[in-house]
Amino acid sequence: MRAKLTRRHAAGAILAAMLATSIGTPAFAADMKVGANVGNVPWEFQDEKGDIVGFEVDLAKEIGKRLNMNVTFVNIPFNGLFAAVQSGQVDAAVSSITITKKRLESVSFAQPYYDSDQSLAVRSNSGIKNLDGMANKVAAVDTGSTGDMWSTQNQQKYKFSDIRRYEGLAPAMLDLAAGRIDGYISDIPAVQYYIKDKPAYQVVERILTGEQYSMMFAKNSPLAEKVNAEISKMKQDGLLAKIHEKWFGAKAEPNSTTVKIMDMPKL
Repeated sequence: MRAKLTRRHAAGAILAAMLATSIGTPAFAADMKVGANVGNVPWEFQDEKGDIVGFEVDLAKEIGKRLNMNVTFVNIPFNGLFAAVQSGQVDAAVSSITITKKRLESVSFAQPYYDSDQSLAVRSNSGIKNLDGMANKVAAVDTGSTGDMWSTQNQQKYKFSDIRRYEGLAPAMLDLAAGRIDGYISDIPAVQYYIKDKPAYQVVERILTGEQYSMMFAKNSPLAEKVNAEISKMKQDGLLAKIHEKWFGAKAEPNSTTVKIMDMPKL
């Protein structure tokens, strides 16, 4: 009889301990792996300490905080981000990714949070004044980017002798400085941020493409809707505008997608 009571008391003690633990300890946060082409200034890049920082890093971390999710970043070349979200290697992707109808066929996006265009950057002493000056010269782009698509579509129009493809801004700009390429066609905010203290480069033409950036997910991922809702809240409470001002040193335009709440893009 004594042994039975002891076992009963032990079982009760274990149950009580389990209940106390479940009540006293908050639920574990889920993980959100975010793919990013690190080196994409000022969106996601490494600072002097080696930490990954940037506009979209702040954005993703804040979304994770609001969703009680631990955000980690996985460095993936831009062109690999699409397969990474589709295969489940990552839960989401950032890297100034433009929303396009073609991409919406195979992935999902949250609402846009930044408006952009492409640009042509050259060496300041090159003598190239605009796109017409790129005739018979070598253009550089980021592999699989909208700059890549635009340049391919317009190669004959502007008579580029070749289009060379790079995995990120930094290696392309180094080759531009060395004279291995003549012009670099890429997202204007990233290029302007990179060259602001580098007088050897200049942007000579803004290429109007009307692009909008957002976070990318696997097609119809439930996480996309959750993230979209948090972006709306960040626009409402002004935090997204503060992140913009932090990284670009200027207030976001009132009619921009950084401020206006938008619908999730659909085909």
